[in-house]
Amino acid sequence: MDKLHILILDDEHGIRNEIEEFLTDLNFMVFQAGTPSEAFTLFDKHQIDVAIVDIRLPEMDGIEVLQHIKLHYPKTEVIMITAHGEMDSVIRCMRLGAIDFFNKPFRIRELDRAIQKTKAYLQFQQKLKTCTTSISRISEDLAPFIGHRIIGESPQMQEVVRFMCNVASSGNTTVLIYGESGTGKELIARGIHYLSNRKKQPFNSINCASIPEDLFESEFFGHSKGAFTGAVGDKTGWFEASNHGTLFMDEIGDLKSNNQPKFLRVLDDMVITRLGSTKGVKIDVRVVAATNRSLEKLVEQNLFRPDLFYRLNSFIIHLPPLRDRKDDIMPLFNHFLKTYTTAIDKHIEDVDPRVFEWLSEYSFPGNVRELKHMVERAVILCNGATLDLSHFVNPGKKLSNFHLTKSAEDVTSLHELEKQTIMLSLKKAKYVKSHAARLLNISRQSLDRKIEKFNIPVVWR
Repeated sequence: MDKLHILILDDEHGIRNEIEEFLTDLNFMVFQAGTPSEAFTLFDKHQIDVAIVDIRLPEMDGIEVLQHIKLHYPKTEVIMITAHGEMDSVIRCMRLGAIDFFNKPFRIRELDRAIQKTKAYLQFQQKLKTCTTSISRISEDLAPFIGHRIIGESPQMQEVVRFMCNVASSGNTTVLIYGESGTGKELIARGIHYLSNRKKQPFNSINCASIPEDLFESEFFGHSKGAFTGAVGDKTGWFEASNHGTLFMDEIGDLKSNNQPKFLRVLDDMVITRLGSTKGVKIDVRVVAATNRSLEKLVEQNLFRPDLFYRLNSFIIHLPPLRDRKDDIMPLFNHFLKTYTTAIDKHIEDVDPRVFEWLSEYSFPGNVRELKHMVERAVILCNGATLDLSHFVNPGKKLSNFHLTKSAEDVTSLHELEKQTIMLSLKKAKYVKSHAARLLNISRQSLDRKIEKFNIPVVWR
């Protein structure tokens, strides 16, 4: 990206030479063309990063050239050169995907600013693509081990995956995952395990809230035969069973206060002693703990030991609730829909757009787990080819300001009318955004901006 390839398309030879001389001095690779046909020949021979295109050209005008470039060379960004009094053309060019424009006559420094801004945009896009590709590849690689891909397109989930990858390579670092019930804490714990050098060793998951206080030592440290009444044989505890691997301790905030110092000592020494035995056993276990409670508040309430709290604080991952990462609702929805239509052998071809609108407004107190079971129930209830709102809402439940039907009289603003038009076009185009953009007679980029503006969740294609 240090040496952009720039094409100048202008029928005025002097302007082309002036621009080329200036850009060459800035260490860009520059190509010239006086006609669109010459330009398209250069496009076929070289990877052009930026095209500077005059609107008034022989053979075809610059707007037609812009359309051709966006259709056949979509990776190329286009800067338009316009004459005074052509604002209608400027607006049309921006709708068709031009990244910038400047007016004739122009100062060469204005062009420099436009190029630098475009270069920064291309660099950002490249970094974003690399990051997304990397996270997508990690997610695909993990799928066979953790059950399915880690699904998340939101910036929050991208950060979670980055943290997961970083701490996985540390080997022994204790990890604490904060997250509400149903957000997928165990999935992240499994991801850490299978990305680490412990991946071929055991991964064990235990819910601390499910272990009675008087059985803690037996469950986690094990016991020897005869250690207590009913101990008819030796038993291996969870720490020993997880040796060289990972022990996931969910709901660590529910660990009883009498057992917390015993747990802390094992974390510090990595030695366990079975009940009824005096022989210590050295272990090598990474502990990943998780909680939906604030350990800091539990410390303030004297329900959690401060020293254990600080010991668990080595590396923290915050897993956000689904309501705070709504970009992930549709990818998750699509995944669960595919899963259950396959499992239940249903042939669902379409989803009413009002379902997407409702999902985007719903708060999901049960997080991803709730969405999963919502989709499962909807697929079971659906006896046709289309999922609609009736499959998602329990009888007797209100939709909280959400109307099941909207007539033309209900549309009280141009804002609402535009949003409905976009949603209908997306549905008609089967949520292929490039097709929907053509139906609306706008560019793909414009459609993306409108989808973001109206917060319209769609099936990304």
